[in-house]
Amino acid sequence: MTTQGLPTVGFIGLGSMGAGMTRNLQQAGYPLVVNDLRPESAEHLIAGGATWADTAAEVATKSDLVITMLPTPRHVADAVSGQGGVLEGIADGGTWIDMSTSVPEVANTVRASASSRGLHILDAPVSGMSVGAASGRLQIFIGGDADDVERLRPVFEAMGDPERILHVGSHGAGYAVKLMINQLWFSHLVATAEVMAVGVSAGVDLAVLRNALVASPANSNFVEHDVLSILENGDYDEGFALALACKDLGLSVDLARSVGVSVELSAMVEQVFRRARNIHGDRAGEMTPFRLYEDMVGSPLRLAPVDEEAVA
Repeated sequence: MTTQGLPTVGFIGLGSMGAGMTRNLQQAGYPLVVNDLRPESAEHLIAGGATWADTAAEVATKSDLVITMLPTPRHVADAVSGQGGVLEGIADGGTWIDMSTSVPEVANTVRASASSRGLHILDAPVSGMSVGAASGRLQIFIGGDADDVERLRPVFEAMGDPERILHVGSHGAGYAVKLMINQLWFSHLVATAEVMAVGVSAGVDLAVLRNALVASPANSNFVEHDVLSILENGDYDEGFALALACKDLGLSVDLARSVGVSVELSAMVEQVFRRARNIHGDRAGEMTPFRLYEDMVGSPLRLAPVDEEAVA
């Protein structure tokens, strides 16, 4: 299954993230075996030489390692442990990398049920949104054995920023780090929307307010960079659905509960996101909660276009 020294990568899940990740793997020369609930999502990969597999088990049988990139823990469990799943096709001693935003219990169950098979299992969720997936600049947070991480680093580097591919601990640590990153990012979004809505309503010019925030100790990557997609372009990132953002927030609150940490702020942020989902629907972009505050202001929060000629 190995071609020119590169292992054949089985990839299950060709959505907004998986589509970009597989394109970059293919461009790096990795032979691919792919599967998704929507066969049409694989057409461009097959045109580039990838092999289609009808089941997750077939993906595993035809591959040297298997990657899953799926929406929820339930989807991961079904694809790996369900009928026709990865466990039915993967060879003893094989490798499974779950790059989904999931929870440790799913992979722990697989390790327990296949403990005698010598499987190498890593959790390696990502950050960087669909833009990062398309550009091959994802951040990747890996939980698992250090030897496996180093062995598979070239595969990760085909999809992510080499400087931000981090081995964050043992099994499950990747999942936990990704959930905490999401939890904090979503909190930044709500806090930024609140601050900007209040400031503008109090008569402060939006550009002046944002510049003051950027220059202050309260600055964040969200205020300095991420929020510009809204303020400049009215883009609420439809590449990642609000339903999935709500799922991620629920998982992070559940994780906190399971380890006995009270997270009142995150629970409130989750409720803001769920309210936005109820109003704007599952498919709205993950940054749509910002619109709730724009509605209170009575107009979209937008920066005036820069006059390039005046600047020149």
